[in-house]
Amino acid sequence: MKYTFTALVMLLISSLSVLAQTPPTTNYTAKGIVADTASNVKLENASVSILQAKDSILVAYTRAEKNGSFNFPKLAAGNYILLVAYPDYADYVEQFKLEGAKTEYNFNTVKLSLKSRLLQEVMVKGTAAQIKIKGDTTEYDAKTYNIQPNAKVEDLLKQLQGIQVDKDGKITAQGETVSKVLVDGEEFFGDDPTLVTKNLRADMVDKVQLYDKKSDQATFTGIDDGQKTKTLNIKLKEDKKSGSFGKASAAAGTRDFYQGELMFNTFKNKQKFSAYGTLSNTGKTGLGWGDNDKYGGGSDNVTYGDDGSVSIFFSGGGDDLDSFDGRYSGQGLPTARTGGVHYDNKWNEDKESINGNYKIGSIEVAGTSNSNNINNISSTLSQSTISDQTFDNYLFRQKLDGSYNLKIDTTSNLKLTFGGTLKESDTRQRYNSVGRRNDTLQNDNVRELTTDGNQKLFNASIFYNKKLKKKGRTFSVNIAPSVTRNNADGFLQSTIRYYDRTGQLDSTTNIDQYKVNDLQSVLLNSNITYTEPFTKDFSVVLNYGVNINNATADRRTFERTLANGAYNRQVDSLSSDFKLNQLSNQAGAMFNYKKGKTTLNFGTRAAIVNFQQVNRINNMRFDRNFTNWFPQATWQYRFSQQKSLRLSYNGSTTQPTIDQVQPIRINNDPLNITLGNPDLDPSFTHRFNFNANSYKVLADEWMSVYGSYSLTTNPIVTNVFTDTLTGRSTIQSFNLSNRKTNTFYGGLYYNRKIFWGFNLGINGNINGNTYYNMVNNEENKTKAYSYSAGLSLSQYKVKKYDFRAEFRPSYNTNESSLQPNLNNNGRGYNISGGFNVYLPFKLQIGSDIEHEYQAATQAFADPFRRTLWNASIAKTFMKQDNLKILLSANDLLNQNTGFTRSANSNVIYQNTYTTIRRYFMFSISYDFNHMGGGVTKN
Repeated sequence: MKYTFTALVMLLISSLSVLAQTPPTTNYTAKGIVADTASNVKLENASVSILQAKDSILVAYTRAEKNGSFNFPKLAAGNYILLVAYPDYADYVEQFKLEGAKTEYNFNTVKLSLKSRLLQEVMVKGTAAQIKIKGDTTEYDAKTYNIQPNAKVEDLLKQLQGIQVDKDGKITAQGETVSKVLVDGEEFFGDDPTLVTKNLRADMVDKVQLYDKKSDQATFTGIDDGQKTKTLNIKLKEDKKSGSFGKASAAAGTRDFYQGELMFNTFKNKQKFSAYGTLSNTGKTGLGWGDNDKYGGGSDNVTYGDDGSVSIFFSGGGDDLDSFDGRYSGQGLPTARTGGVHYDNKWNEDKESINGNYKIGSIEVAGTSNSNNINNISSTLSQSTISDQTFDNYLFRQKLDGSYNLKIDTTSNLKLTFGGTLKESDTRQRYNSVGRRNDTLQNDNVRELTTDGNQKLFNASIFYNKKLKKKGRTFSVNIAPSVTRNNADGFLQSTIRYYDRTGQLDSTTNIDQYKVNDLQSVLLNSNITYTEPFTKDFSVVLNYGVNINNATADRRTFERTLANGAYNRQVDSLSSDFKLNQLSNQAGAMFNYKKGKTTLNFGTRAAIVNFQQVNRINNMRFDRNFTNWFPQATWQYRFSQQKSLRLSYNGSTTQPTIDQVQPIRINNDPLNITLGNPDLDPSFTHRFNFNANSYKVLADEWMSVYGSYSLTTNPIVTNVFTDTLTGRSTIQSFNLSNRKTNTFYGGLYYNRKIFWGFNLGINGNINGNTYYNMVNNEENKTKAYSYSAGLSLSQYKVKKYDFRAEFRPSYNTNESSLQPNLNNNGRGYNISGGFNVYLPFKLQIGSDIEHEYQAATQAFADPFRRTLWNASIAKTFMKQDNLKILLSANDLLNQNTGFTRSANSNVIYQNTYTTIRRYFMFSISYDFNHMGGGVTKN
């Protein structure tokens, strides 16, 4: 009874206490008037909402009166958001707070602007929207992101939703590599995005725009022609377009590592001049010249382009001379020296502009690698090859390019471009391999290939366009000549020993040859385009072009003569002197419909190609005539300014290459020989793509979904016939008419700001393919799939700290029908993170760590683990922290072992190689900035 009475007393006291509390104030009022910004006309029936600031839940709703006024009585104290909307006007958003003795909050006149007046942007007052989607362009507002003092553009990009930057500076957005970075819409050192991202200051940036850069033709007509490049445009603040800035740094480390960098920029309104120089053997700096693929790069072959043209590539193939292209991908120990200057300017009321770049550099890469290949020949027979390689490759290059733009009048423009490159290379490669059939010794090979080469490239273009009297009617002409010459000579020395089925030595083959290549190409591409509008919403683009390609390819192989030991006996079976002439006529029609929120493009192109090849040594002639079709369609729908959906389709005919039809014999790898197949037919590929973006301003929430699927009919596949006794393989291509191959990829990216200022990122990716080939005349079906997901968390506090962490699990599958019991399925994960902390006395400590794990598979019994841990401590000096001294440690755990593992059709491949491991380095750097009156921090 005692406890009951006590409980009643406590309940009574609690009740009285609650009754005695002051109830929440609900006497606050919010009011205002909605009007047009320009005319001050009152906007009757405008939608006016009050939302809770913390979760955007609707609190109250009303419509404006005839005089534009609105009033919200009986509001409780708290933080709110006012949202005002009216048809054809940009939404108005403002945060406000009700508290204290003042019970009335007066917005006075809320002025709305027409969307057409605001370039279809959403206006946000108080907190600016981080992301705006304008058509095909995603725009990031730099001032809404936190950056540390003296941060570079790369540091800003790492915070942008949907954009990833890896440790080497490679940028990926929406599943695609960003290959071009512009500054205020202009080229800046052309082909190396890192020269922008690693050197321009982040506090100079106003906006970052992400889009697919269209060709000059498509930009002019406004109609998509299918030629796109994933591009970032860095828009500078107006007060950062005059002055100078730059950086100088020098570093020395243990194990003779060193690094130096000098960058100077001076901007004066529309005039920009920049110069840079680097010297490094740490792997931080490579040539990074992306235009190698455009002019003389890729495999040594003759291929047919999307426009029906034939391109003859002279270097870069692993089976040809002069195969080193100057890129450093982490394999070996590099020494790089690079430098360059850039200049661009606009004048005559922006009617004329020029843009020019000169770059010079050299890179030497030396190292070793070990590879293990497993070739699944049948369900009972596999062939494995273990190969050790040593290499020492050197490349020196100079490149000059430029452009001139002239606005002749209000209706016509002229653009001239040119580019020239000089390259010299010296490569030394030695291989030592052992092959086994199952567990029995099959062959061993010691092979050495040395090459000296030089290459000269020149290209130019003239593009003229004019708008005719009728609105939407245009005419344009594009002419693009180019000249390429490549000379190389080198030696091949090889000793192969073959073993019988018991593992006993059977025979030996020795090769000692001198090889000389002289390759030349002259191309002329042209295109005429006419645009005709049928209505204001519907138009057509017609084009016609002629492409001419004349080339010679003189390859000679010589053996020693016993008389004097000189290399003067030609090997006719390995020598050729081809003359190639190609004429292509192409025409197309593209239709464009654009109305309201919908944009639709569709049409096709066709190319008729006549190709002639003559071997001037034996007068053998090869002629080929064919037609290529390229249908395409794109549909885009914009649900709102922050939401869009894009679907596209394109088809393309793929003709067999000359190497597949009539190969130029190359024996640099005597254990793998290619045969031709003149009966090959073309294949056709269908590609479907989609991309959807959504950004919620109030929740600061960004989501992107993207994907692609390709289906190839009548695919051209290979038949690899391996001699089970010697291990020598012959490779021949043919059509698999009753099969279809496919590839696909897809991804999801989600980011939003959560509690305590943290940014949460969630992403997922899937990609895969189904591929067919023949192994010893048996069909082999390969399925390969890769699944991955990611969870990231980051936070930035200016001059206090920054923090990031990410976890990425993955699972890969690879199965071959010839070896159903042997697969390369395996799981893995990647954990990475890093932080920087700003301490008193201008001290800063930082560290980053990455742990990678790949589980064992049936094909490879050993799992792979690697933890890379770097750390640094720095101190800055001067008022703006411009001077910094830094002590850093690279790979503290000394685990940076080069490793790759992959599978392709019936071959499983694993490679380990030398790379840069643990070292310590001391550096000093100075950042100077005299832009717009000094350093301005976002």
